[in-house]
Amino acid sequence: MMAGRAHGHRNRLRRLIPRVLLLVFAVYAVSFAIYLLLHSHTPPSPPDPTPRTDARAAPSSQKPWPRLPSFLPWVGVRSPPPHTCEAYFGNGFSRRVEVLPSRGGGWFRCHHSETLGSSICEGARVRLDPSLIAMSRGGEPLEKVMGRAEEEELPKYEPGALQVEGPAPGRTAPLVDAEFLNAYVPTGGIGMHTMRALLESARVVPPGELHCSQWVEEPTLLVTRFEYANLFHTITDWYSAYVSSRVTDLPNRPNVVFVDGHCKAQLEQTWEALFSSVTYAKNFSGSVCFRHAILSPLGYETAMFKGLSESFSCEGASAQSLKRKPDYEKTSRLSEFGEMIVASFDLLQDDIVSSKKRNGLNVLFVRREDYLAHPRHSGKVESRLSNEAEVYDAIDKWAKGFKCKVNVINGLFAHMTMKEQLRAILEASVVIGAHGAGLTHLVSATPDTKVLEIISSMYRRPHFALISQWKALDYHPINLQGSYARITDVINELSNILTGLGC
Repeated sequence: MMAGRAHGHRNRLRRLIPRVLLLVFAVYAVSFAIYLLLHSHTPPSPPDPTPRTDARAAPSSQKPWPRLPSFLPWVGVRSPPPHTCEAYFGNGFSRRVEVLPSRGGGWFRCHHSETLGSSICEGARVRLDPSLIAMSRGGEPLEKVMGRAEEEELPKYEPGALQVEGPAPGRTAPLVDAEFLNAYVPTGGIGMHTMRALLESARVVPPGELHCSQWVEEPTLLVTRFEYANLFHTITDWYSAYVSSRVTDLPNRPNVVFVDGHCKAQLEQTWEALFSSVTYAKNFSGSVCFRHAILSPLGYETAMFKGLSESFSCEGASAQSLKRKPDYEKTSRLSEFGEMIVASFDLLQDDIVSSKKRNGLNVLFVRREDYLAHPRHSGKVESRLSNEAEVYDAIDKWAKGFKCKVNVINGLFAHMTMKEQLRAILEASVVIGAHGAGLTHLVSATPDTKVLEIISSMYRRPHFALISQWKALDYHPINLQGSYARITDVINELSNILTGLGC
């Protein structure tokens, strides 16, 4: 009897299970139909005008930041006191000025440095109209624009050359006034301050009136260059662009748009290596809009340039020592920047540094030589050391008989690629040369590098003594009476330096 009951129970289960499954399927189908019905009437959300600052928010086609041994955080830490070493070289841009608050449209703000008297400005939903900028096209081969005047290459803006979308309907109005410009973007020591002029042209436009032929979705630096062919001045522009990227906390390396009409020069290769892309403003087919644009200040406003005329206490130190014991009168920022340049050419490798003494000590003699730099250049360089060839030949001959193995490297930088120049600097135990822009590569030298600068009486300028100080490099000058160097003086100084290296 019990067996019969069990058999009947199993039959009821067999009939019940299909009904349950059918009910579950019906509930699922109804739920899915309701989901589709609701979402078919929901309009797509508008694009977020605020630029992404979280690297995890979306994948990016831009180059990532390399891992730099000397990197220290730029944001999220206590701001350095004004007029300290770290305020000059690091994030002294501690005063944030909201020019156009974000209320659903674009926004615009500036980060001001009391120490440098400079600002880094940035905005969202920003339009640049090249047709309202008077300047040459830019990016042409040097040979095709010989003799072109400098005035043709520097931008002159008409009102509305720069536009920012406002948060609410209303009439078009200037973005900033003269009082703002005088407070946060002063003209400074040059006759034409491009960021100030660009901001003077800027207008706020109502929503829906930001008409663009194309959109650039990822963060972009707007850069204007003056001395674009000189290594020292170009490195100050690179530093300004690097600082601007870090202060605005960009998750990846930004694009660069040159708002100038200079021809293509050799140093443009390094712009392309440092950043994600390089474009000339006049090369756009029409007005271009940026989800996030950053106005990079002039290289003249960096600590590297201001150190030539302003006296401030600043010593180089390792990032490791500053992590252990913060000191605002010391900096590792220039070393960090030098590593950034090196990393951009895939040279930030331990094997280069560790091999410096494996095959003897390298003495890099940085030479000055003729080369065609820009449309108004004769191709001839000024002689800072009248007997340079004689000095080089004498050192090369003397080194062959020295007690240690010494390799004298002929640093003809004008005929070397940037990667070759950087490798020569990294492998050098001693860098020697007359005062000249090529010595600016010291920003990428390793901490144990020794520097011997031969200084003509006509060119007693502190550029490379200061870079050595800010990098904590061992610096030795030979001050000449005129431009002729006595061979014995140079060799004696070099011999003392090599002896100090254990040779």
